[in-house]
Amino acid sequence: MNAPEAFAEILHVATRHTAAAVLLFATVLMSSCSSRPDIPPWFDSIQRLPIHTASVHGHRLAYLDQGQGPPVILLHGFGGSIWQWEYQQAALSTRHRVVTLDLPGSGLSDKPGIDYSPTTLMEYLRGFMHELELERATLVGNSMGAGLAIALALTDPEKVDRLVLISGLPPRVEEALTSPIMKRAVDLHVPVWLAEFGSWLFGSRPTETILKEIVFDHTLLTPSVLDRSIRNRRAPGLIRSLMSLRDHLPQWESTFAPRLNTITHATLILWGEEDRLFPPRVGKDIHMLIPGSTLRLIPRAGHIPQWERPDIVNGFILSFLES
Repeated sequence: MNAPEAFAEILHVATRHTAAAVLLFATVLMSSCSSRPDIPPWFDSIQRLPIHTASVHGHRLAYLDQGQGPPVILLHGFGGSIWQWEYQQAALSTRHRVVTLDLPGSGLSDKPGIDYSPTTLMEYLRGFMHELELERATLVGNSMGAGLAIALALTDPEKVDRLVLISGLPPRVEEALTSPIMKRAVDLHVPVWLAEFGSWLFGSRPTETILKEIVFDHTLLTPSVLDRSIRNRRAPGLIRSLMSLRDHLPQWESTFAPRLNTITHATLILWGEEDRLFPPRVGKDIHMLIPGSTLRLIPRAGHIPQWERPDIVNGFILSFLES
């Protein structure tokens, strides 16, 4: 489908969904007068943690900084942000300094028009550690964040104490992907302006669809969680940075993935048993590649098990950090 055809399709879908939205609004309005609202299964409690910023390579990076002790840096995945680590702050900061970073192009951080290659992200992470005067830290990365942690461990091993890889980025990413939705996202190539327009117009539907793909327990996807995810997706510059990240996957494949077997750091690998993006066998393959690594499977969890099952994940991480 070329750009004009895609645009026409968007307009067609927009017209159809506008009519549906009006009908839905009318239905909700009438039903609200006659029935009591359902009680949600979860109460959304938002932690009030101060957000800090650091200037790295002329751009502002947002981060959280909690606790005292040996430093631990938490790195989110593709399209993610600080909130994916909201259940690690209190648990890990009792005995460690926990620094949670919004990577450039993500969350509350600046989204400059740069090439978001693994090497570029690594330079920003290295600069961020320098700004915070962190000579060495344990890196805990989820998905793409695990790939970034691996890249720094291979390039500057003295800056990394230990590695925790959660649903980590594997070699041959496209071959390892089992999610049809994510496969289409990786394969689809459209102009940035068209992708941004589609995100603005239909941001809520694809966001919810993607979250249901990466989260196993859909009852956790409360209105509050969906709302903040949609707002994050609509941040100016986010779509452009995500498309650049995707386009630079070949650098991960050629530069860092082939060297997984040379990692010498103590490594813990955590994987959701119900991960629909990269199934547990992918985690087992990475475990076999990294010498001396430990693999733990997280039951009833998808691609972000630290958010779905923090009770189990935090226990594994703390035991690993203190072993």
